[in-house]
Amino acid sequence: MTKRRRIIELTKTVLILLLALNAVFLAWRTGLFSGVFTAFPVIGEVWQIVRGTEELPEPFVAPIVEAARPINIVITHDGGGRFGVRHDTDLRNAVYERAGSLLAEALASSSVPFEVTSGHWREALSEPGVFFEYMMPVRLSTLHSWFGSRLPEAAEDVHVRHILVTSGGDGGRIYYKAHEGGLFFGADIAIAAGQIHELDSFLPNGALFAFEADLRDFESAPYMLILPNVYYPVIRSASPATQEEILENVLMVFGHLHELPPTYFSGDVLICLGMTFNVRVHPDGMTVYRRTEVLQQEDGASGRLSESEMIEQARAVVERSIGNKSGDAEVMFDYIEYEQGVYRISFGYYAAGGRVYLHEDGAAAVVSFTDGVLTDAVLNFRQFTYSGEYMRLLEQRHAFAAAGGEFVLSYSDTGPELLIPSWVEIWFDR
Repeated sequence: MTKRRRIIELTKTVLILLLALNAVFLAWRTGLFSGVFTAFPVIGEVWQIVRGTEELPEPFVAPIVEAARPINIVITHDGGGRFGVRHDTDLRNAVYERAGSLLAEALASSSVPFEVTSGHWREALSEPGVFFEYMMPVRLSTLHSWFGSRLPEAAEDVHVRHILVTSGGDGGRIYYKAHEGGLFFGADIAIAAGQIHELDSFLPNGALFAFEADLRDFESAPYMLILPNVYYPVIRSASPATQEEILENVLMVFGHLHELPPTYFSGDVLICLGMTFNVRVHPDGMTVYRRTEVLQQEDGASGRLSESEMIEQARAVVERSIGNKSGDAEVMFDYIEYEQGVYRISFGYYAAGGRVYLHEDGAAAVVSFTDGVLTDAVLNFRQFTYSGEYMRLLEQRHAFAAAGGEFVLSYSDTGPELLIPSWVEIWFDR
């Protein structure tokens, strides 16, 4: 074979190899080989390494400190002095990182609960202990799943906002107030008094409960936390990213980024149409994800997800999407509701211990499950930052009297602007 002939044959071989590699690359980008490769364990592991983790991320599980964080924490010391925190988010998080394990241990070691009187509950509030308050009622079984503990069946279906852990008695006790019916319950737990005394470094700061603060009509919200001399931050609001960046984040969260679905603008709305889903990203950051084809679950498992499991799946989606871009605000679970076979799980934005209302219903996100499968999500991408300005509001004692009951710090966000703090009456219809 002549030298010229060898060069021609070598060139053909190189071209064939390049064409083959290009075909493999295109098949990889479209996901054609994913089922084949992952069917074989060893090859599947190599496939995942080659494919990378950015396009198909592992399910995200936020730390317990994030999942079960309350809105208020009150520590009662020997002698009755109280430390309370709500509107300083960084301080509250620091307290919870130390006190959260106490709540986890109390739930895990709880015996069968028994009913107590409101008088007994108030006496317990004066003992050394830690009081946790959630903005919205949360089912005890949901707390149980977040902490990985096992509650007595008698307690699992109870919704609560107020939980108290004390070191009184032989081994301590956990108390909670049932949201429905207003009954109080207690249960023996296995914690040592020294665990609560480890929080003694948080010195009393004048915190009181409403029933202790010499307020008229306090019985409408007797366990509301009253803090003296508080200044409240002014907050800036903005969209955290471009529509294209938001779309990329949503595709990654739901595992569609590798599919390279087509996108286009309809007016000012960015639309993405996949084979089994569609996404609409509005210029204000509101994003609607919808599955157009739902895969059947194996072995008739449809609908078997528990309420807590659905909340956990929804929370993972929210944390990896709007929660990563919310700035100085945090995204917290609000409530779950059921109607005509669909569970809807709502989350809210909170800043400085106050609720940020985006529109009529105020939700930061709503994630829907149909027959146990996540089918829809409305994600409002917003970013909130402290402006450096602070305001004094009507003292909480006077605001309590004006509201005639429980109220909450709030911010109203209607677009890119400064958000001014104000008091609004809190209500529950769920």
